[in-house]
Amino acid sequence: MTITVDIEIEDPAWLAAEPEAEALVWRAAQAVLDAHEDIEGQGIVILLADDDSVQALNRDFRQKDYATNVLSFPSPKGPEANPEGQIGDIALAFGVCRREAEEQGKPLAHHLQHLVAHGVLHLLGYDHESDEDAEVMEALERELLAGLDIPDPYAGEEGH
Repeated sequence: MTITVDIEIEDPAWLAAEPEAEALVWRAAQAVLDAHEDIEGQGIVILLADDDSVQALNRDFRQKDYATNVLSFPSPKGPEANPEGQIGDIALAFGVCRREAEEQGKPLAHHLQHLVAHGVLHLLGYDHESDEDAEVMEALERELLAGLDIPDPYAGEEGH
C-alpha cells in the first residue's frame, strides 16, 4: 500500500535555515514507512511550524503549556473513527529544534530527520514510557538514521 506523506511548511524559517527541509522530512518519514511494511493507513501529515503553534497544540491537546521539539498525534483506529484511514499528524517547532541542534552540536538537517523518524515511530505505536520501550525505540531510530548516513543521535548521552 502506498502511504502519502504530506508536508506543510507553516514557518518559512525552516526553509531559510535548511533549504532542503521538505526533502529531508520526506526522506526520514519514508525510511520509517519502508521499514514497516505491515502499516495500515493511507497518509501522514507533517507540519513544520513555529514554536508558538506547537506550544498551542501542546497546551490544547496535552495540557502542557510550552513548545516542544516534536508532537505526534496518532489517528483513531477503525473505519468509523477514521474513515480516511490517516495514520496521524506530526508537528515540529522550528525554534526548539534549531536550539537543540545547536546545543548538541548537530546539523539541523540531522536533528530534523531524527525527530521526524521519532515522530513517525510514535504514530506507529512505539513509545519511550519505560526504559525497555525506550531502548527498543532508540535502537530503531539508530538503525533507520544510519541508513540515512546520520550518526547515532544518542551518542555521548548518559546511559547510551
